[in-house]
Amino acid sequence: MRSAFVTMLAGAMIASFPANAAVISQPGSSCAALVNAFASQPHDRSVFLRSYQPADDETQLPAPLASSAFTYDNALAVIALVACGQPKYATLIGNALSFAVRNDRSFGDGRIRNAYRAGAVAEQAPALPGWWDGKQNIWAEDAAQDGTSIGNVAWAALALLTLHQANGNAGLLDDARRLIDWAIENTATGEGFHGGFHGYDPQQVKLGWISTEHNVDVYAAATWLARLTGERKYRDAAAQANWFIERAFDQDHFLLGTKPDGSLADSAMLALDVQLWPWMALADAPVAWRSALHFAERHLAVDGGFDFNGDRDGIWVEGTAQAALAYLIAGDSARSANLLKSLRSDRAPSGLLYAARSPRLSTGLSIDPTKTEADFFYFRRPHLGATAWEALAAARWNPFTGRKIE
Repeated sequence: MRSAFVTMLAGAMIASFPANAAVISQPGSSCAALVNAFASQPHDRSVFLRSYQPADDETQLPAPLASSAFTYDNALAVIALVACGQPKYATLIGNALSFAVRNDRSFGDGRIRNAYRAGAVAEQAPALPGWWDGKQNIWAEDAAQDGTSIGNVAWAALALLTLHQANGNAGLLDDARRLIDWAIENTATGEGFHGGFHGYDPQQVKLGWISTEHNVDVYAAATWLARLTGERKYRDAAAQANWFIERAFDQDHFLLGTKPDGSLADSAMLALDVQLWPWMALADAPVAWRSALHFAERHLAVDGGFDFNGDRDGIWVEGTAQAALAYLIAGDSARSANLLKSLRSDRAPSGLLYAARSPRLSTGLSIDPTKTEADFFYFRRPHLGATAWEALAAARWNPFTGRKIE
């Protein structure tokens, strides 16, 4: 099944999207770094790129990250490479995402996992990340990486839609539809889309909480599909996601979402992307939503950029790049340029940007989405996702709409 399908994708016309020479020709640019990332990963027609590289003081990554290609990071890389005028490289990852949608080791319903094993995709279902645990004498996997977050489903769909826009390949559109159809059938609550599923095969746990950020992602993908297909189910999905986003807006900022019992999250729990993405994704967003940017300036800004949350313990590089793009959408090119200038100091020798400027950055969130322990941190490791966001900001490209910011 793979050979015919992937060959069809690889043979699609990819020259229809013009290169943005002003972006990709800059020495040391994020666009160049994304292209260079393929050199360290063996590939043929399809590949997943590893999300992290070892920190400057590490010889290797921790075992749970050593082979991990997070779906979100790879979806961002697809979109950024298209924005950079590099659809050939975007297609290599897009092929892997499409194949993963159609082939899973346990499920045949069109879901996509939160992470895959980095490297070329073989003939069988894409492998998931894992490592040999010598102490327990077992092959180990990460429950969160094996799961399916609805936000990652939507980002994979956005990546495939962006690539479809670039090359016109109908298979990419079909797989984007398959992803959002899965989201509608498995995570729609009538009042938003719940978090997805967590855990090991074959029995996974439903994540009953609803995330504002995830619903923004679903809104963007469903709106794009509605525009292309005219199908009511996608308009309805976008409307449902939009309803929840409106519910999450609290006077001048957005709440994270809900708790598992359906009540809104604690207002003291803040996240930068939640303040930016809603009005970046919705072309006709209420004017009042832009106040969330000013809220972020008051509560999340640090010298040189933005923190992930409100404790202001350092610069979240990915989020600062998101803010640079957000300022462009808001019409403030000067602040955008200042943030991009600040991010120059965050480029690793490999060309990728570090995930954090400090050795460790807190998020206030949990690695395990079924728990509340705040043990999720970003470290100063070169990061594919942060690099992709910086490339998008430099290219003035809105990943939620697939359009350049004029």
